[in-house]
Amino acid sequence: MPVRVVLDTNVLVSTLLFQAGAFSWLRSAWRSGNLIPLVSRETTAELMRVLAYPKFALGVDDQQDLLDDYLPFCETVSVTGAFDIPNCRDPFDRPFLELAVAGNADALVTGDSDILILADDFRIPVLSPAAFRHSRFWKEV
Repeated sequence: MPVRVVLDTNVLVSTLLFQAGAFSWLRSAWRSGNLIPLVSRETTAELMRVLAYPKFALGVDDQQDLLDDYLPFCETVSVTGAFDIPNCRDPFDRPFLELAVAGNADALVTGDSDILILADDFRIPVLSPAAFRHSRFWKEV
């Protein structure tokens, strides 16, 4: 059974931009079908916005190539209605929490301290990439 996860933008951008980096195993996992990333309209828009940051110096074609290496492996979740989620310091993190609930995710994988601090109050496991890799959810193939 593949693991269904929400990957926050920072983890995802690191995975996409640094193919031999610390999170390269995530790319291999979604490509092999061992991991199904969940996305929503809002989280995809956030990813597109971040990939366009001048600091990454990515042209439109490069941005599209990265999206093409990710989005076809994702499950799109419609996030509608009100969700019982803990209050977060950063309102831009809320869509990731809502997606995790709406998509019935196995875990939310993040490096964001504003989200990690909510782990004890959120019904879905909130894990750093390292903790996720060593958790009961992950089996390396």
